[in-house]
Amino acid sequence: MKRVRKAIIPAAGLGTRFLPVTKAMPKEMLPIVDKPTIQYIVEEAIDSGIEDIIIVTGKGKRAIEDHFDHNYELEDNLMKKGKFELLEKTKQSSKVTLHYIRQKEPLGLGHAVWCARKFIGEEPFAVLLGDDIVQAEKPCLKQLIDHYEETGGSVIGVQQVPYDQTHRYGIVDPNEQKGNSYSVNQFVEKPEAGTAPSNLAIMGRYVLSPKIFPYLEDQELGAGGEVQLTDAIQRLNETQSVFAYDFEGKRYDVGEKIGFIQTTIEFALENEEIGPDVQAIITKLAEDLKQKQN
Repeated sequence: MKRVRKAIIPAAGLGTRFLPVTKAMPKEMLPIVDKPTIQYIVEEAIDSGIEDIIIVTGKGKRAIEDHFDHNYELEDNLMKKGKFELLEKTKQSSKVTLHYIRQKEPLGLGHAVWCARKFIGEEPFAVLLGDDIVQAEKPCLKQLIDHYEETGGSVIGVQQVPYDQTHRYGIVDPNEQKGNSYSVNQFVEKPEAGTAPSNLAIMGRYVLSPKIFPYLEDQELGAGGEVQLTDAIQRLNETQSVFAYDFEGKRYDVGEKIGFIQTTIEFALENEEIGPDVQAIITKLAEDLKQKQN
């Protein structure tokens, strides 16, 4: 069995939920405290043993490439000033080889993954979406890779969501459960409200067989008029087992404003340098608000 060495990070979306800031800045570069969201995703891939990452970009995404390039002037400056901790942070991405490809048309997640087919070749591969950051003792992707190595089957990361939110996600219709793993009857992309077969939602982490590429190539447009990865996964599941894995860890939704703000606050509170000050600010704001309401 081939190892999972390569990963795809789709980053070609327009980021319309965060306009107007995303008119000039990729949403993947929006910072959570002092680190852009996409760096959390790259670091998870590195910590999971990934050796090569291809980032699928689009128009106006050059800042992503610039961020992960070496900045020799900055690195030399930090070295001379003895700021070794900051130097290590700026060089974190050097532990993996990064590649880039453009998605020339905004045809959806499935099409973005298909754009990287020549880079992947005939190897199993990971997909990590930038809208989800996961904090876990064992990296979320590593949990999926371990499951793939145990079963030899493609595996999709899932977690439970409230039933009234299922229409926002790809949803799994589970069959047999063994621990955190489920065999799957069907994968359904954004089911209409009240029709979801379960509340197990796909959460932006995948380990897939390269056999999915032919399905992506001729996949008809699905929800939102786009090529949906979930639809191709369902077709793959009809010919070989695709598992759903209820991964351990806390998932943060940074793809919408409220989730982004909540993530920023929680990460700031956990930050050793600024956490106490942020807590004091929040406490003061709460007291001021209470006084206004009285």
